[in-house]
This record gives sequence, C-alpha cells and structure tokens, in this order.
Amino acid sequence: MGFFDKLFGGGKKKKGSKETVQTRGAHMPDLKIPVDEKFTIQFKKNGGKFIYCDDFGEVLEGMKNIIQENQWEQTPFYILNPSLEERFSDQNIRFSRTASDSEVFFTTCEHLIAQNGSILVSSNQLLEKKLSEIPENIVVLATTSQLVESIGEGLKIIKKKYRQRIPANITTLKHFKPTTEGDSVDFLTYGSSSKHLYLLLLEDL
Repeated sequence: MGFFDKLFGGGKKKKGSKETVQTRGAHMPDLKIPVDEKFTIQFKKNGGKFIYCDDFGEVLEGMKNIIQENQWEQTPFYILNPSLEERFSDQNIRFSRTASDSEVFFTTCEHLIAQNGSILVSSNQLLEKKLSEIPENIVVLATTSQLVESIGEGLKIIKKKYRQRIPANITTLKHFKPTTEGDSVDFLTYGSSSKHLYLLLLEDL
C-alpha cells in the first residue's frame, strides 16, 4: 500500500473515523450525530455536570445527591418559579426569593442547545435579573423534549409558542467553569459570567 493510500484509507478494509466533536475545529461542519449526544459532549466540554433521569423519582434522587455532594443541606435555594417550588415542596429543601440569602439558583429553562452545549433561558426563568445577579451555583431541571440543534431553532420555537407574549431577557448559560480561554462570544452570551452548573435532564419523549 502506498503512502497516499495510508493517508486516505486506501484498500478494502477501512477503519472507522476517530473524528469526534471534540477533535474538530470550531469552524468545520458539524458531524451528523444525534442532537442529545452532541449536547452532552458540548455541555460537558463547557464544564457542566449532567444527570440523566428516566423518571421524576430519579430527579429527586439526583437532587439529593447534588445537595449531599456540596453540603447544601442548610443552604436555601434561590428560586423565581413558584410552580417549581411547589413541585419540590415535600423534599426538605429550603427556598428563598432573595438571591443574597443563597448560594444556589434552582430553575427550569427554555431549551438545551446542542450546537454549543448551552442552556437557553428567558424572563420566564430569570424575570428581569441579569446573570451576574444570580448565585454562581445553578441547578437546572430540563426535559429531553427541550433539546434543539441551535439557538436559532430555539428562538423560533419560543416565538411560535408564546406568539404575542414573547418573553424578554433571553440569554444563554454557557460557561460552567472559570476559564481564561478566548471563547467565542455571541449576542446571547456577551457579558455573562462563569457558573457552576448541574443539569437534571428528565426523559419525557
């Protein structure tokens, strides 16, 4: 086999490509992989911690593990969503409506963006708060049906879903660990700060 055959995979037996999302350049075309797999890879690359849950019982178990791991038993969770507080009201979790009282922000989201592993949120989750005004520790409850390929797709769904009541304060959570790298910045991440983030992903499809 010649030199170029070795380079370009000549011969009848061809080994599968070892190329992955992690090994490709930032400006190369996306690999055709499932949206959930792509999100998981990019989310972990951003520094996020991921817990997949088959049912709500596993969500509760995951929450207990997060609290124990970080010794948050006596820490009130900052929350802006009354229905989320009600859903976890019997789990011995203290909640607060004041950010300064807590080290943890507990929230839902609009969408999970596979393209860059970010989490799309809006005034439905943040009200008028800026990302810099919420605690650096965040626990997000999301579902698999909220996975989308890109920010553009997520914005289209939001526009269609809310129609005349499109939420304000739309932004993304993207950096889940302190970094000095020159990360690409878009109009939804400009000025955002790094967060320590856990994602509880509930299967609903």
